[in-house]
Amino acid sequence: MINNSGPELIMGVRNLAGLEACARYADAVYFSTDRLSLRARAREITLENLGAFTEEVRARGLRAYLAVNSTVNEERIGEASEVVEAASDAGVDAIIAWDPAVILRAGKAGLPVHISTQANVTNHETAEFYRGLGAKRIVLSRELSLEEIRKVRENSEVEIEAFVHGAMCMAVSGRCHLSAYILGKSGNCGECTQPCRWEWELHGENGIVAESRGKYLLSAKDLCMIGHVPELVEAGISAFKVEGRLRDPGYLETVSRCYREAIAAYEKGDYTPEKVEAWTRELASVYNRGFSTGFYFGVPGLEGFSPEKGMNASENKRRAAGIVTNYYPKAGAAAVRLLEEGLAVGDEILIEGSTTYLRQQVRSVKKEGLLLDRAEKGDEVGLSVEGKVRENDRIYIM
Repeated sequence: MINNSGPELIMGVRNLAGLEACARYADAVYFSTDRLSLRARAREITLENLGAFTEEVRARGLRAYLAVNSTVNEERIGEASEVVEAASDAGVDAIIAWDPAVILRAGKAGLPVHISTQANVTNHETAEFYRGLGAKRIVLSRELSLEEIRKVRENSEVEIEAFVHGAMCMAVSGRCHLSAYILGKSGNCGECTQPCRWEWELHGENGIVAESRGKYLLSAKDLCMIGHVPELVEAGISAFKVEGRLRDPGYLETVSRCYREAIAAYEKGDYTPEKVEAWTRELASVYNRGFSTGFYFGVPGLEGFSPEKGMNASENKRRAAGIVTNYYPKAGAAAVRLLEEGLAVGDEILIEGSTTYLRQQVRSVKKEGLLLDRAEKGDEVGLSVEGKVRENDRIYIM
């Protein structure tokens, strides 16, 4: 059910599995189709199935926001019209955009517009400019401090949305050209190859490789504001946004639950340091690059980077075990081929696919009619499951 008090919690998803993972905790989800998105790899939602996906969002009591936030080159203007028309037909709750070509089309279609962080809105006059164009909400630049956000809110009537958790780009509001220069894959068109997460060396003018704190010289830590929810609310932020459309459903479930609990604790008056510590531990257990408060309390400096690790800093990594080969709904069981690792009764597993997200313990394992305490790599077994699974869904040990 949609939370009607406090800030709106918005999660990024790419498919039904991600939606299912965060549906109990989020108020809204944002997503994109295979057109004009900054996440070109997230192609499971298309113009053809956008209406059906939006219905799934509504069926879970959430709002549906469609991101149309890539660069719209001259040859892509026609696509902008097609996407907005499809969004109107699907009845999405708002379009997230920054390009006037998209904003104007959305306005003509009667669709609410949320201005993307790509617009790099940093002051109240710019916020009011977009409100004059019909924008209902502004997703502020990630480079603003909490005090600057407060001033924008005090001087503008538009709703304020801000990122509170997830990956941070080393470029201003994500307007990066590094990938385009190196590999011809534009981040502003959704094709970023993330060269900022690669290993780099620092060379001096004399050719000597300089010593540094690590190899990942451009890799920013993830944003994490779980310890500052009261300050965010009191600054007038209307919506908390979590980056992570390409993260796995387990990440979405954990992050959405922690922030929902934190918002509820603040509203009840029992938001405590002990709870913050527990939430932080849980957030650190899923994919992250280390945590930072970004620009909320000033320019982060070197402490905002993660030179030791370019990608996942979590020590708790799920392990692939196998795949589902068949599902038997009457028996509540699945046929499973253990390709990478064995399974034992009591193991906590995750069964995941583009439309599946099921987390449970292994209750029983059967091989050739016999109940086992453990099955080994290479075995084909029957596994009791607590929900619908599908052929080729992946099984992970948590």
